[in-house]
Amino acid sequence: MSDRASARAARRANPDYRILVVDDEPDLERLVRQRMRRHIRSGRYGFEFAGNGIEALEKLAQNRDIDIVLSDINMPKMDGLTLLQQIPEVNADIRSVIVSAYGDMENIRTAMNRGAFDFVTKPIDFADLQVTIDRTLKHLDEWRAALASRDKLVALQNELDVATKIQQSILPDKFPHAEGCEVFGCMEAARNVGGDFFDVIRLEEGRLGLAVADVSDKGVPAALFMMSSRTLLKGSAVGVGDPGAVLSEVNDLLNEANDASMFVTVFYGVYDPATKVLTFSNGGHNPPLVVHADGSSEELALTGGIALGAIPEFEFGQASVQLRPGDLVVFFTDGVTEAINIEDEEFGLEAVQALFADGEPRSAREAAEMILQAVRDFAGEAPQFDDLTCMTLRVADE
Repeated sequence: MSDRASARAARRANPDYRILVVDDEPDLERLVRQRMRRHIRSGRYGFEFAGNGIEALEKLAQNRDIDIVLSDINMPKMDGLTLLQQIPEVNADIRSVIVSAYGDMENIRTAMNRGAFDFVTKPIDFADLQVTIDRTLKHLDEWRAALASRDKLVALQNELDVATKIQQSILPDKFPHAEGCEVFGCMEAARNVGGDFFDVIRLEEGRLGLAVADVSDKGVPAALFMMSSRTLLKGSAVGVGDPGAVLSEVNDLLNEANDASMFVTVFYGVYDPATKVLTFSNGGHNPPLVVHADGSSEELALTGGIALGAIPEFEFGQASVQLRPGDLVVFFTDGVTEAINIEDEEFGLEAVQALFADGEPRSAREAAEMILQAVRDFAGEAPQFDDLTCMTLRVADE
C-alpha cells in the first residue's frame, strides 16, 4: 500500500466526527454510505449503524467517541423517542437529530422536549441532512469549547463571549437554492449576548419558510429563550403550514412555560418560488421592506399580531404580497434601524431605503452585507447596544 493510500485509510479509521444512524430500514446504510462517500473517504465522518434503540445503546456504550445520533422515531424493540431519554445516561456529550415523517408535529415536539437538537423529515433530502449535520457539529464544537473553558472563566464577559458563539452556531450559514430566487442572512452580535435569530426552512413543493425574530431583554436568559423559540418555530413551520397558524401555535407553546415572562417578536413568511407570492404573519416585529428593481420601496403591511409569549390563545392573522422579478425583500431587527451614532441619532428606515434608491441590482448576500456595513459606518465609535440582524430574499430578474 502506498503512503497516500495508507494516510487515507488512517483518516477513515480515525474520522473527525462519528455519527450513529439508528433506523430499521435495511437499505438506509447503503444509501448513507453512497451519498456521504466523499465525507467518509476524506475522514471527516465515520458512520455506525443500528437497527433499533437497544442496538444503539449497546453501540454507544462500546464507543464513547460518537458525536451525533441520527435516529428514526418508529422502530421495533425500542423507538427513537425512548432512545432519546436513554442517551444522556450513556453519554451526555452527544447531540441527537431525529428523523420523522413530514408533518408529524406531535412526535417532533416530543423529541425536542426530550433533548433532540434538530430534525429532518422523510424522505430524507441529503442536501438538507448535510446542512443539519454541519450545523449540529458546529454547535457541538462550540459547546465543547465552552465546557473546556468554563473552569478558566474569571469574568462575566468571558462567559457571555462563549454564549455568543453558541448562539451564533445555530444560525444558518448555508442557504437553500430555490428556482428563481436567492436568500442570505447574517447577524452581528452586540458585546452582550442577545436574542436575535433568523432561519430559512425547507418546506414542501419547493417553498421556503423565512423567519426573523428578536427576543426581549439581553444576556444568557434571552439567548436560551431564543434557542427555544427557534426550535418551536421550525417544528411548527413544518407541521402546521400557514404563517398565521404557525405563530399562533408557537405563541401557545411559549406561554405554557414562560416563568420569566419573556416574549419574542417574530416575522414569519412562506415564499413560493413558483408563484412569487410571499404569505406572511407578523408577531409584533419590524415590517420587512420590499425594494423594487427601480429603487422604490415600501414596507409590508402589518397583520395585527403581537409579540409571542405575551398573551396565550391569540389568533394571528396573515397576508400575502405578489413579488415581481428583481424585487428584494429585506427582513431585519430593530438593531438595524435603531442603531445610534455618537450624536445620539438613529440610523432609521429611510437610510436603508436610500441604499437602494439607485435601482442597481444586488444579490441577496451583497444587499444584506451592505446594510450591516452602512450601519457600522453610521455608528462609528458609538458602542453597539443591540444585535444587527438582516436577511434578504431576492427574486431573480426575468
